[in-house]
Amino acid sequence: MLNTLQKNFRVRPLTAAVASIISLTAGSMAYAQDDAEEIVVTGIKASLQQAMDIKRDAVGVVDAINAEDMGKFPDTNLAESMQRITGVSIDRSNGEGSRITVRGFGGDNNMVTLNGRVMPAASLFPGAGGSGVSRAFDFSNLASESVAGVEVYKTGRASVATGGIGASVNIKTAKPLDHDGFKASVGAKALSDTTNRTGSDVTPEISGLVSFSDTDAGWGVGLTASHQERDSGSSDVTENQWNIGKWTNAALTDNSKGLFSFKTGAKVTNAPKEGQLYSRPNDLRYAWSDNQRTRDNAQLTLQWAPSDKITGTLDYTYAKNNLQERRGETTSWLQNGNSIDEVIFNNTTAVATPVYIHETAGPRDQGYEQQFRKQETTLKSLGFNLDFQVTDALKLTFDAHNSKAESLPDGGKSGSNDIAVSMGTPTQVAHSLDFRNKTPLFSLTIDDSKKGNKNGKDDAGDVGSQPVRIGYSDQISEIDEYRLDGTYKFDDGHFDFGVQSRQMESSNRSSSRYMAMGDWGIANVGDIPANMITPFNVANFDSLKTGGSYQGGYKADAEKVAEYLVNLYKTPTNGYCFCYEPNFTTNDKLKEDIQSAYFQVGVQGELGGMKTNFLVGIRYESTDVDSASFVRPPSYLEWQDDNDFATHYDNSTKLEATRDKSSYDNLLPSFDFDISLRDDLKARISASQTIARAPYGNLSAAVTGFGSGGGSTANGAIRVANVNNPRLLPLQSNNVDVSVEWYYADSSYLSAGVFEKRVSNFIGTEKTTKQFFGIQDQTNAQSPRVQAAIAALKAGGYGVNDSSLFTMMAMIDNPGTFTDKDGTWTGGAANYNGLEAQHQAFATKYDIIPRSDDPVSNWLVSEPVNNKEAKLYGAEFAAQHFFGDSGFGLQANYTIVRGDVGYDNAGDPNVSQFALLGLSDTANLVGMYEKNGWQARIAYNWRGEFLRSASQGSFRNPVYTEAYSQIDATISYAVNDNLTITADGLNLTGEDRRDHGRTYEMVEYMIDLGPRYTLGARYTF
Repeated sequence: MLNTLQKNFRVRPLTAAVASIISLTAGSMAYAQDDAEEIVVTGIKASLQQAMDIKRDAVGVVDAINAEDMGKFPDTNLAESMQRITGVSIDRSNGEGSRITVRGFGGDNNMVTLNGRVMPAASLFPGAGGSGVSRAFDFSNLASESVAGVEVYKTGRASVATGGIGASVNIKTAKPLDHDGFKASVGAKALSDTTNRTGSDVTPEISGLVSFSDTDAGWGVGLTASHQERDSGSSDVTENQWNIGKWTNAALTDNSKGLFSFKTGAKVTNAPKEGQLYSRPNDLRYAWSDNQRTRDNAQLTLQWAPSDKITGTLDYTYAKNNLQERRGETTSWLQNGNSIDEVIFNNTTAVATPVYIHETAGPRDQGYEQQFRKQETTLKSLGFNLDFQVTDALKLTFDAHNSKAESLPDGGKSGSNDIAVSMGTPTQVAHSLDFRNKTPLFSLTIDDSKKGNKNGKDDAGDVGSQPVRIGYSDQISEIDEYRLDGTYKFDDGHFDFGVQSRQMESSNRSSSRYMAMGDWGIANVGDIPANMITPFNVANFDSLKTGGSYQGGYKADAEKVAEYLVNLYKTPTNGYCFCYEPNFTTNDKLKEDIQSAYFQVGVQGELGGMKTNFLVGIRYESTDVDSASFVRPPSYLEWQDDNDFATHYDNSTKLEATRDKSSYDNLLPSFDFDISLRDDLKARISASQTIARAPYGNLSAAVTGFGSGGGSTANGAIRVANVNNPRLLPLQSNNVDVSVEWYYADSSYLSAGVFEKRVSNFIGTEKTTKQFFGIQDQTNAQSPRVQAAIAALKAGGYGVNDSSLFTMMAMIDNPGTFTDKDGTWTGGAANYNGLEAQHQAFATKYDIIPRSDDPVSNWLVSEPVNNKEAKLYGAEFAAQHFFGDSGFGLQANYTIVRGDVGYDNAGDPNVSQFALLGLSDTANLVGMYEKNGWQARIAYNWRGEFLRSASQGSFRNPVYTEAYSQIDATISYAVNDNLTITADGLNLTGEDRRDHGRTYEMVEYMIDLGPRYTLGARYTF
């Protein structure tokens, strides 16, 4: 039936773009339309009229976007089109739509299928702006040229694959037998991204389609292909961690009582109230990124219909997405060792926030880390479908496919996907962090007379190397799926039945190679040749106001610098190599075996003279989970300086194999009913039970994420680790939808609906304290070395912080004498003087590892558990109106989403909080015009503030993404029946993203974005 509709409806270039707001199709639409007279639709208004008719006739709540013709979709990115559907919002990566949120549920809780087939997900990308192991389908991997339509099922249905509590999304591709004869088109666009700095200012997007079918002979072949390139850039602001504590006035005079380590006589303004929560940042970072994305898609479809009762389809889909990022940053970090001389708080919020901090310490390093990231993601899907009309009443469909997604490093010689070269200038003697404005600022005082090149300038000659890390991560997911579906028609109704078998296997590996080079203390200023370093103003943002910050920084090619430093510092014994570490610290394999069966009945009838549609069904699923992990346990955390730790692995240690299995069953009913109260007024009610399986990463059997917690445990840091849970049950939701639609005029309507979802088995985090593998803690207050060092510091009248404690322990452990380029140094507690130069020398020379008399380390372990329930509810409103024959039309929608569990910003940071993520209101307003060959659309999309994370870092902080709006526009002109010229603009006003924590001033992340423009042409043969 859907294929018939696609064949009969022909519209003009902008139709799908404007139809994306409101058009709706349904797999269970009325069968009585099979004999309908062919209708040729041209233009936006006629297309939306038909979409409105489908909405009226559908059973259940199903929205859709349809391509206006073969190869013509509203946007080159599917997610960008889907955000205009009521209740759908998107997550963006580098300003481009990536994953969807539907009614508050993010990508992991939405099922995505391709032609009804469950697709594997694999879209790793390292770094803060990247993505991890996930079930969520990344729409940026798939171009839209081969897509005929996208269906969004918001209510559960027995015949639809499980996995989507928010929605089940089906991407439909074009079939050659949908169109008789020869069809071909070619399109080209020139893309200009205003954020680009180093790549091409104009990049190509090319697509082509050819389809031929002979319906009399019963065969057809179709091929689509596209190639897209995008060069872009971004600038961002990040914060490593906001530490949270409870204020006591004693902290003003005793640095052991609080988060700040003050200088004597420090100035503190608006100090927090006694017992009030307050915060301290670790640092402030500005960063730049230069990005390249190349996307290639192709699909070949062969169809054979030897009779009007049998149709066979064989298709192969290929998608490849290459991502490359060159990134650099400058980091101004708080040493926080008797060095903070001024703090101004905003104490009017629940958590008192330091809005201005000044510190005098050094000379020490200002960091300028350089990074290189490159990943290739591919999707390959081979499928076969056979439709058999057994009798006039009975139809059977068999479908099978094998689909594989791989996300692999594409890093060239090193074989990695993440190279990070830490480097810095050891010339900072004072700095300030200022959070009083929307964009935080920082300033520096530089003195290169002691540790730099001593020329009195802030230049590349002051730069020296710090550690180099080479990272590796991959994900491979594969699905084999077999389905047999049937439909039997009877008078005024039908029943559907089917069985399905799906086997999924996903693997994930990761490792990191750490090489100290000049170490964090920058032992060798000038060890990176000046010709490999380019001065660059990292604070040169476009729209974020950073003029009051330090205007400087450096760029370098992380690959070339890393290889140079490896060759410079490697020895026969230190294991340095310009390559990834093949002894993986993460090596997980997950298998899911799902068997299902369903039955549903649909009946058309009357109630009190009013037409009704009734659909009721039930789906049974049995799931077996097998999770295995092969990990090399860490030997210890190496204390390198202050809050710098590195996890040490001994490659001679045997792998620890962990395996766990689980099983669960689900019986999922669904019910849909609608009634035509009048010819122009329809009411609906739907109820269903749906599930969404736990994210892949949560089902691992491994212990991962060993971390220091930001310093020594003697000074209050809490070591952390993660344990996952293969026995997690899927989220289970009881859903109810009620809506009414008023079709008050031709091509115009109003609709309103309410929904509620009562969800159990939400995944919360259980925090427990455990010990692993006998790992010891050399920073524990019970360590004899720590106790001796603290006693020596107090005896000398020195404060106890991570900087002084590290230096004293290193000097006690190493009482001898050594010489470096800055002088001669002698260890022993009696020689401690508290000067920064001494600290830098011993931090560069020595690291501290555990000894036999150090206590076994305690780890605060985070484990995902099914321990939460919540209720989500909301309302959706939509309108469509055309103004007579003027050519003008308007569409609008607004979605309200609420939940009964939120985050308490004043909550204890030592207690985990469960809160609903992703809940926000959304709105769309679209104006359109079509007349005399011209088509135009301007679309406004808005998403309100939402909670992105409820447990960021060691202090379990929230992260809120602030409200975001975007304006896009499209205009096209049909030169003739074959040639159309188009122009598009995305994010025309250059809106930016900002995330914050417990208060507005606690900035977590900001990114400076900009508009993108395309100019193109399409020719149809």
